[in-house]
Amino acid sequence: MLIDHGVAAPLSVDWLRGIVEQVLASENSGSTVELGLVIAAQNKVQELNRNYRGRDEPTDVLAFSATEEAEKDFPPFVSPPDGVRHLGEVIVSYPQAVMQAEEHQHPIEQEIAILVIHGVLHLLGYEHDEPEREREMRVREAAILSSIEVGLNETD
Repeated sequence: MLIDHGVAAPLSVDWLRGIVEQVLASENSGSTVELGLVIAAQNKVQELNRNYRGRDEPTDVLAFSATEEAEKDFPPFVSPPDGVRHLGEVIVSYPQAVMQAEEHQHPIEQEIAILVIHGVLHLLGYEHDEPEREREMRVREAAILSSIEVGLNETD
């Protein structure tokens, strides 16, 4: 878990780790999985979006899977023989999360939790490229969020 240099996000790494752990537990992912989570500045997220997805625009969360088959232009990730399933990386734009929290009129912590849940679910294979798959993903997001709402204010 990393809060990027220059991002003034009043978020606890332990709180972020707890969200990730709850998503993994809710999806029965086991205890031998790991992933990276970065809370980043908007320009960094836009740069990644441009370089890896071909979209030169801001976005709220990116998920880079280490388990999916590599795209044709990028080499596959090499899995180390340590017995740990490496899922990939989730990158959340803190400034975009702030804007979306204001837009939805809920706390920034809730928006960050939603984006972290969304990104981790992508790493676990959830997609929203078709209506039925989007509905399934949204249902899981809501269920997981409701199970962790009690801890949303534990960011210090």
